Amino acid sequence: MTEKNAAPDSITTVSSREVYRNHWMRLREDEILRSNGKPGIYGVVEKDDAAIIIPIDSGNIWLVEQYRYTIQERALELPQGGWEMEVENPEELARGELKEELGLDADSMTYLGWNWIAYGFCRQKHHVFLATGLTATETDPDDEEHDLVVRSMPIAEFEQKILDGIIRDNCTMAAWAMYLLWKAKPEVLRQSES
Repeated sequence: MTEKNAAPDSITTVSSREVYRNHWMRLREDEILRSNGKPGIYGVVEKDDAAIIIPIDSGNIWLVEQYRYTIQERALELPQGGWEMEVENPEELARGELKEELGLDADSMTYLGWNWIAYGFCRQKHHVFLATGLTATETDPDDEEHDLVVRSMPIAEFEQKILDGIIRDNCTMAAWAMYLLWKAKPEVLRQSES
């Protein structure tokens, strides 16, 4: 269930135009009017929903390392992605990404919730799943994932890499925080949310 702030909107859209579109995203520019009477513009990147998966097996966590063009460096992160189309079943997307990037199937996919990715300029949801009971299957990487390297490590090592600044992906850290909060709840509360 989604909660919306009950306060009235403080920005009104006067007009909107699409500036750019490709297979992965849409960019629009909105002319706006703020509640203080000041006009402005707002650029919004629109992307379809994505999934991020926390694959845990026998005290280890599975990650991917890949070159991220926007930051011009390799990044270590949880497997994540979207299909560049509207998705009705986020679990199907998460299972697809798990197979595509790691070559794994999961006996259990636990939905932990969703969050916005960089909502200061982007409209995209990230559905967060815990994947357990992992078994190997074939990978099916996208062309964009040609250099993807699969890593598995103990959870303590993963957390230390976050603290050391080696893992800096905000989506990975947000998903991990969501998992830790979920895990800290008593079992009876977790079951009632299912």
